[in-house]
Amino acid sequence: MAQAATASIKAIKRDIPFAWEGRDKRGARIKGKSLAPDEQALRAELRRQGVAPTRVRKQSQGRKGGKVNAGDIAIFSRQLSTMLAAGIPLVQGFEIVANGNDKPSMQKLILDIKADVEGGTSLHEALAKHPLYFDDLYVNLVEAGEQAGALESLLDKVATYKEKTEALKKKVKKALFYPTAVLGVAVIVTVILLIFVIPEFENLYKGFGADLPAFTQFVIGLSKFVQHDGVFIAMVVGAAIWGFIYFKKRSRAMREFLDRLTLRVPIIGPIMRKAAIARYARTLSTMFSAGVPLVEALDSVAGATGNIVYEKGVLAMRDEVATGQRLQRAMENTGLFPNMVNQMIAVGEESGSLDEMSAKVATFYEAEVDNAVDAMSSLLEPLIMVILGVLVGGLVIAMYLPIFKLAAVI
Repeated sequence: MAQAATASIKAIKRDIPFAWEGRDKRGARIKGKSLAPDEQALRAELRRQGVAPTRVRKQSQGRKGGKVNAGDIAIFSRQLSTMLAAGIPLVQGFEIVANGNDKPSMQKLILDIKADVEGGTSLHEALAKHPLYFDDLYVNLVEAGEQAGALESLLDKVATYKEKTEALKKKVKKALFYPTAVLGVAVIVTVILLIFVIPEFENLYKGFGADLPAFTQFVIGLSKFVQHDGVFIAMVVGAAIWGFIYFKKRSRAMREFLDRLTLRVPIIGPIMRKAAIARYARTLSTMFSAGVPLVEALDSVAGATGNIVYEKGVLAMRDEVATGQRLQRAMENTGLFPNMVNQMIAVGEESGSLDEMSAKVATFYEAEVDNAVDAMSSLLEPLIMVILGVLVGGLVIAMYLPIFKLAAVI
């Protein structure tokens, strides 16, 4: 009991990252990164492993090195999969991957997992201690690999899944960012003209002593409003954006409303729908190929769709499948999937190759999202010119109208 308590305390304290250099039994220089309670404990551990430490340096824990993101986890998954495929033991693989990572926060995460595994914890349990980075789907797949004795192949599937989903997320973000950027540029240019350019023309026309055209008077009035109440407007807009983000994060009802609205928006809606179907099919393929039962797999698939409308639809499908309904029929009942997808899933069910057919659906819709984003980008390029032209051109015309009229009178 005392030994177990001591081991538990050590596991709790092993949270200080060290970088070390030394020489092995053959005299070759080696270096690495490890977690230990203190420098003395690390040196003792290295000597026990046959390494003569020449330099041990505590790494700063204040220098976080950036937040660990989903892209980092995708790279980590692929690297660990490659290590195992090369026949490298799991713990040593963690050490190599940590040494090759330049982000201190990611290094610490990997070394934390390594310390747990060294202490006898299974890999999926060690990953489950970090739910911010490894979701239930990831942990369940790793657990399935450990139980089946096929951790190497399952990690390869997990790595492929993470890479595909991250690539899809980037495409969707690109689709949403482009219209936002267009609107932002248009607003900024308009505000600059109203605050700095229009007042110069107003001062010029004051000396004319003549009535200005209605359009010009409107633009000058708008310019004065922005100058006098611009700070108030900016505060209101900022508060509105903050409130939107705040309630979006905390209100599921609001997120569901926004997801439903997004699916109905022209151009953007079809892209989001295809992305949700691609995520659904990719996750279903990965889970089913890992040997996870269909009903249990649909639980993870629902959360991976990235859209609450599809999430609720998949959960409804799960309930139907649990009562003996075929997956294809349950998909048709939701009305969320095109007929082509339903038919391909039906073929997969009948032929016993549901994972392969789901993968084909995912590949097709991932390509569709890619093409749709590129097409939208091509469409928005001239649209940007039109929007900026109307805004800037309208302001310019409003300012030059009095000059045009004066020229006509002369």
